[in-house]
Amino acid sequence: MKKVTKRSVRKAAKKSAKKTSSTAAKFANEHVGVISSLRGLMVEVEILDAKPSEKELLIVEGHPDVFLEVSFFRDGVVVCVNLTNDQNLRCGMKISRSHTKVTVPVGTDTLGRVFNALGEPLDKGPNVTNNRRVISEASGTKTYRGTQKLEMLETGLKVIDFLTPFVKGRKIGIVGGAGVGKTVLTMEMINNVTRNAKSLSIYCGVGERIREGNELYETLKETGVLKNTVMYFGQMDSTPAIRSMVGPAAATAAEYFRDEEGRDILFFVDNIYRHIQALTELSTNLGLIPSEGGYSPTIFAELRRLEDRLSSTDKGTITSVQAVYIPADDLSDPAVQAISQQLDSVLVLSRSVAENGIRPAVDLLKTTSSLLTPQIVGERHYKLAGQVQAIMQKYDSLKNIIAIVGENELSPADRKDYQNAQKLVQFFSQDFTVAEHLSGKPGQYFTLAQTLDGIEDILNGRTPKEHKEEKPKTSDKPAKPTKKS
Repeated sequence: MKKVTKRSVRKAAKKSAKKTSSTAAKFANEHVGVISSLRGLMVEVEILDAKPSEKELLIVEGHPDVFLEVSFFRDGVVVCVNLTNDQNLRCGMKISRSHTKVTVPVGTDTLGRVFNALGEPLDKGPNVTNNRRVISEASGTKTYRGTQKLEMLETGLKVIDFLTPFVKGRKIGIVGGAGVGKTVLTMEMINNVTRNAKSLSIYCGVGERIREGNELYETLKETGVLKNTVMYFGQMDSTPAIRSMVGPAAATAAEYFRDEEGRDILFFVDNIYRHIQALTELSTNLGLIPSEGGYSPTIFAELRRLEDRLSSTDKGTITSVQAVYIPADDLSDPAVQAISQQLDSVLVLSRSVAENGIRPAVDLLKTTSSLLTPQIVGERHYKLAGQVQAIMQKYDSLKNIIAIVGENELSPADRKDYQNAQKLVQFFSQDFTVAEHLSGKPGQYFTLAQTLDGIEDILNGRTPKEHKEEKPKTSDKPAKPTKKS
């Protein structure tokens, strides 16, 4: 996969310019004004003629490959964002209207492809120009929650299927600090959920490491999942303007497949917090006064606008998995709280659990889900979840007592609960398929029935059965008889 650079972004602008060359030529002499101020990505244009529309791309005279996106208006001045961060701009340059906005390709021609926020292919494939949509305009936001039968999707991950059921058309968040396994867990979910599903997948990479994007691309390619996947990247070396546009660009593609083709979409975001971070950096460049926590004053409205686009309609569904970075491991951060309010399930990854070698490093007490109800998961599953949460709360309180007096001083009942809780923590740990090349251990896949049986065994004082046949990718092949020497 090709690295996203400033040069590649400029190429995307050139290709977009070619597509709209006739329009640009038509309005080449329709001057809006001249550049009056430059500061970082912010470009102020003094209005001398008709006011352009919001989010419209403006053309710089003599530089057809440079585009300025209209952000807002202020006292006879148009405040724009320099999308390509071009350094050739100078005060006094003439600016013209293009009557176009940023667009990305949509449709079946994009399957198996990788794009950036401007719709430029990053996989060395041909440019897609025949079917493009504006990324700043949402479509089909009428939801049907409560009118359709809820359908659970099995992930093969014990802790997710048990504590945060993955329900079609809903949102699940994987929340954690740096280095606790958010990206690896997201990759494992992509591998497991899309392995046998007919749903189409869209991956949105915002502000993450280039290496991780390459690894995911190669993994999806090797497993054959890439052919039903569209990927959008705005990695950490991109400007805040580009990174803030990746989410809406991917949402535009998802809306098209949902509304025009009636598809069920699996939408993966890594990392939604980086989207907020990019908007905050951009607002700083534009000179806006920050709000609580130093974030952009419009950040929560922008987040809600994006999340609303990832909704289901009467034509199709969008099921979303969003990785959420926690700054300084602080769950009370305003941005983290704002994101969590948009999610149906929140899976919290803990650094202390990760330090004990448990993968996935899930905090069983802080993990919550509004979908864990008898109507969705069934009475048996719901009761077991309540028992597990109760025993884990008791385990958390007993740890402080044991640190003082020791485990042997506990009552027989407390000692049993404490030991069962330790078994549950170990039970929810499992090896990942996407990490086989690193750990040397084969990945495990557990059905929901196997997970529930194992938890019941632990709570009833029995040893869970050995799981040797848990990978469905090999279960459909008859086992070869072993030869005895």
